[in-house]
Amino acid sequence: MAERIHLEQHVLQGNKLIAGQNRDRFQRHHVLAVNVLSSPGAGKTTLLERLAEQLKTKLRMAVIEGDIATTLDSERIAAHGVQAVQINTHGACHLDARMVMQALEYVELADIDLLIIENVGNLVCPAEFDLGEELDIVVLSATEGEDKVAKYPFVFKKADAVILNKTDLLPYIPFDVERFEAEVRLLNVAAPIFQVSALKRDGLDEWIGWLCGKLEAADPQ
Repeated sequence: MAERIHLEQHVLQGNKLIAGQNRDRFQRHHVLAVNVLSSPGAGKTTLLERLAEQLKTKLRMAVIEGDIATTLDSERIAAHGVQAVQINTHGACHLDARMVMQALEYVELADIDLLIIENVGNLVCPAEFDLGEELDIVVLSATEGEDKVAKYPFVFKKADAVILNKTDLLPYIPFDVERFEAEVRLLNVAAPIFQVSALKRDGLDEWIGWLCGKLEAADPQ
């Protein structure tokens, strides 16, 4: 009789153990770790550049960049004077906890307050893997269509905040903001929804203020 092996369960269980170790390290060093997820081209890196512009003189931050190939995004972040560590997955569609653990060898956690992990562009696989983060932020661009919430429910269900980016294009594209927000609320009643244009620097203060509030709550000292 053939025996069926549930390999996926074992892989995720191993990832969970390492994620717990990452989480313990973040907590010991009072570092808020944030996992940023989106599909390719939603504007994650531009959003993080704006974050660096506003916060690099106010707090200590570092960014782990996840991409299949190239160092293009980490170079953009580093140009703002923020430490950026590149992870190239060489084909894998997501980051996992072990990759983040290895990247942490290049980050001095005692010297930072905020660690941003920009995941590989994908709304499916990254949502399944705990990295040890405290917060998950999901970014959707207006150019993708409001139906993506219903098509990829798990990532929106687990989100601690949802950012609608590229709102400067709303007058020119068929995107139903009310339907988008309603679809998010069907899955997630707690996550705040922020409308921004990272390119035009519109709407950034509200979401950055929310993030700073989370940082203060995580380390009230």
